[in-house]
Amino acid sequence: MNNKTILKAIALTIGSIGIMSASIQPAKAADPENTINMEVSTGGTVVIELLPDIAPKAAERLRKLSRDGFYNGLIFHRVISGFMAQAGDPTGTGMSGSDYPDLPAEFSNYMYKRGTVGMARTYQPDSANSQFFICFDDQGCRTLTGQYTVVGQVTSGMEFIDAAAVGEPPANPTKIVSMSVAADAAKK
Repeated sequence: MNNKTILKAIALTIGSIGIMSASIQPAKAADPENTINMEVSTGGTVVIELLPDIAPKAAERLRKLSRDGFYNGLIFHRVISGFMAQAGDPTGTGMSGSDYPDLPAEFSNYMYKRGTVGMARTYQPDSANSQFFICFDDQGCRTLTGQYTVVGQVTSGMEFIDAAAVGEPPANPTKIVSMSVAADAAKK
């Protein structure tokens, strides 16, 4: 090999290494302020990434109620196989909410899919308060896109929602043991 060939091989190797290292990005860590950890009675923790860019008021409400301890001990009062699991009503009936005012609708084109977290509401668009639901699969909630506020997406622990007792209400409902903002655990 002559010097030109060696230099060309070295230049190509260095260029390839540069291209490969530029394309390797560290995984983006979830923002702890917009991460909810929900421990459920089915045996584990469901991690929800809030989507404040899509629904800032709803994301703030879930953070506030989680910090207040509002969700601790509440049940999944409506669980429909192939559709969704709903919680967030202090009476367990699906007819109540927090003492805070209802939220304005924050509808988006975010496509409902497995693990999408939406804000439950009445037939009136601006009536979401504290109740939320988690979709079981990609098809079941698709028709809700643009009609219900998307507030988050489950990033891990969906198997614990899959194990929730079914019914309206279930005979032996699954409970939210605790619900907290990840940033608060880091402060302790």
